[in-house]
Amino acid sequence: MTEAYVIATARSPIGRARKGSLKDARADDLAAQMIRAAVDKVPGLDPDRIDDLLLGCGMPGGRQGMNMARIVAVMLGWDTVPGATVTRYCSSSLQTTRMAFHAIKAGEGDLFVSAGVESVSGMDIGSSDAIPGADLENPVFADAVSRTSKRAGGADPGWTDPREDGLLPDPYIAMGQTAENVAALRGITRDEQDAYAARSQQRAERAIAEGFWAKDITPVTLADGTIVTADDGPRPGTTAAALAGLDPVFRPNGTVTAGNACPLNDGAAAVVVASDRLVAELGLDPIARIVSTGVSGLSPEIMGLGPVEASRRALALAGMEIGDMDLVEINEAFAAQVIPSARDLGVDEDRLNVKGGAIAVGHPFGMTGARITSTLLNALEDTGGRYGLEAMCVGGGQGMAMVLERL
Repeated sequence: MTEAYVIATARSPIGRARKGSLKDARADDLAAQMIRAAVDKVPGLDPDRIDDLLLGCGMPGGRQGMNMARIVAVMLGWDTVPGATVTRYCSSSLQTTRMAFHAIKAGEGDLFVSAGVESVSGMDIGSSDAIPGADLENPVFADAVSRTSKRAGGADPGWTDPREDGLLPDPYIAMGQTAENVAALRGITRDEQDAYAARSQQRAERAIAEGFWAKDITPVTLADGTIVTADDGPRPGTTAAALAGLDPVFRPNGTVTAGNACPLNDGAAAVVVASDRLVAELGLDPIARIVSTGVSGLSPEIMGLGPVEASRRALALAGMEIGDMDLVEINEAFAAQVIPSARDLGVDEDRLNVKGGAIAVGHPFGMTGARITSTLLNALEDTGGRYGLEAMCVGGGQGMAMVLERL
């Protein structure tokens, strides 16, 4: 069967939304710069050969509305390249890579661009995290707990389908509330979350000093000629003791703070995916082989546990186990969800997010899937690893994962 290879990646610096280095950059321009940079890394590649430009955007609308993928193709002068804009919220650009992977496997093309972008600065909306959302007394959340327990192999708690009582899970529950729910359900303490967040910041700080992030990042040129080369997010010198002084954000007696959660961000990334036929024809040296992907669903109130089942499905399709993975990247939406997801999967701490994660570097929703692909592959090269797992929780109650083999 035809194989699908990653032949190039590019990701922008990540800016803090509304106040950071990319606050005035347009989403379409960010995406265009990263897509151009990724394609330009492939010797002899004619953009006219691109079968489709697939662009993930978590919250399309306003200045990042319409079919932005096609807009970007025209901006780049690629009139013959079709484009589709896709949303699967946090994993939108992991979804576009999955679509490219499937199309190549099906024999429906040889070259695809999978990209992702998010400009929270360009959104004229407020944060839904101000909504109280579900809590432990909510009957819908209680049902989610029961269903989770049953799926995990626990005793049948006698739950009933909430729809029989006219209740439905809330797909629009604020993400911070889902993190509080997971922390309460799985007993993840504030101290654990702050320790994990400090570790993410410290690992990112060390990776900056070692030059890793400079290699991972492709600079962005702003409209005024300013060149942005680094992420806004990392905070040198962060300690768990310092994070302990922050107030909870989503519940008065909660555990989730601005320090142990990802910020709101702007950024873009791109991954070029090619078939083995095209790789052979052009004599290319691919970066990695896409081995498998997986997607799963769960109750929206506990969406942070989404990486668990999605990873298990991707690993099963690959015929592999978590112990076969040299490195694992689980998107750090919240420390409260990464900790139990990693524990359920059996991921060793020394293989997890070894260069720091979204708590430190940021999480522009539509960008992150492609950004993690770039980071994971560069980290595998840096450490000499072969296999890597990328996994994400997804707003609305989903999970996505992908297994990669570095070549």
